Amino acid sequence: MNQKVVNEANNQSEFMRSALSLGQQALGNTAPNPAVGAVIVKDDKIVGQGFSLPAGRDHAEIVAIRDAKELAKGATLYITLEPCCHTGRTPPCTEAIIKAGIKEVHFSVTDPNPLVSGNGAKLLEQAGIQVCKGEEKETSLKLNEAYFKYIRTKQPFVTAKCATSLDGKIATRSRDSRWISSPEARNWAHKLRGQSDAVMVGIGTIISDDPLLTARDKENRPLEKQPVRIVVDSGLKTPLNANLFTDSNSIIIATSSNSEKKMATLRDLGAEVISLPGAGGLVNLPALLDFLGYREITSVLIEGGSELLGAFFDERLVDKVAFCVSPVIIGGKTAIPSVGATGANKLSEAYRLQDVSVETVGTDFIVTGYSAKSVLNNGRGVTCFQES
Repeated sequence: MNQKVVNEANNQSEFMRSALSLGQQALGNTAPNPAVGAVIVKDDKIVGQGFSLPAGRDHAEIVAIRDAKELAKGATLYITLEPCCHTGRTPPCTEAIIKAGIKEVHFSVTDPNPLVSGNGAKLLEQAGIQVCKGEEKETSLKLNEAYFKYIRTKQPFVTAKCATSLDGKIATRSRDSRWISSPEARNWAHKLRGQSDAVMVGIGTIISDDPLLTARDKENRPLEKQPVRIVVDSGLKTPLNANLFTDSNSIIIATSSNSEKKMATLRDLGAEVISLPGAGGLVNLPALLDFLGYREITSVLIEGGSELLGAFFDERLVDKVAFCVSPVIIGGKTAIPSVGATGANKLSEAYRLQDVSVETVGTDFIVTGYSAKSVLNNGRGVTCFQES
């Protein structure tokens, strides 16, 4: 391979990474659409860029084309997902790409939506545009892991998150839990909330911690877009003076109770209350995920407590784990474990993770991994649909 080809390949990856960085900015704001980033390149310079706006507004490539203006003609588009080719909430992006005179399109991964999958690329080819796919595929798949699951199953992508000590505790024997993690790790947790469509906790967390469950920036200011807050409360024990009710952000309370009086009281406070009775008087968690998918919620961050996390693991409903592990030993037989409920009977039944990564944040370690059923195809091949 000659140096010119190597340089071109490096530049292409660099431009796709720029598009991925833009796509990150859209996370948590586009459901049920994917979070996409796009850059338009001419003479090895970025002349237009953009990321997906909320559903019903412009897609990333439209924002980038408008940013590039007349410079889009004869340019190359780098986009993290195959351009759409159907009319939904917005017109097809393939039409805008063709009309803008773009000569070449690089997209990272094929859109799993049956209305698009492969068809967007074909339409561009038919218009004489060179189409390549595959650059930074692994990163692009992870960027839209929630969208990929939602399109295929109509259920949200479930991430289990907690802050735990090195010996697996989330609180001492006296239930003291503030704070196990460092300020930097707590900022990471708020970023994770902001990138999620919804955050979920059990009633035990509401009673013991009385959290707001809002996403905030490093200065502790609420983000403009807030996740839907979900409380799993089998017996409708949510206190009427809980901090949840002090703002206008969305609240869903899932219960197995049939007490119309209690439900009406919580609804009067602004909560949406749904009854999903399951075995043993508990909430039916698969049915809850079905409901959230119906509501076009594509990603859910499960923050605890211990019993709720354990219930999701027991039912094999967790797609991804994001645990913040602090270098502190709590000890004690009665301290609260990070994961409760029933748990595995044999090691062969344990929830083993794949594609695991570890990063340092402040004094803590963030361990991220995927369940076997959620590991995405990490192929890195680059395919050109049409040669020049």
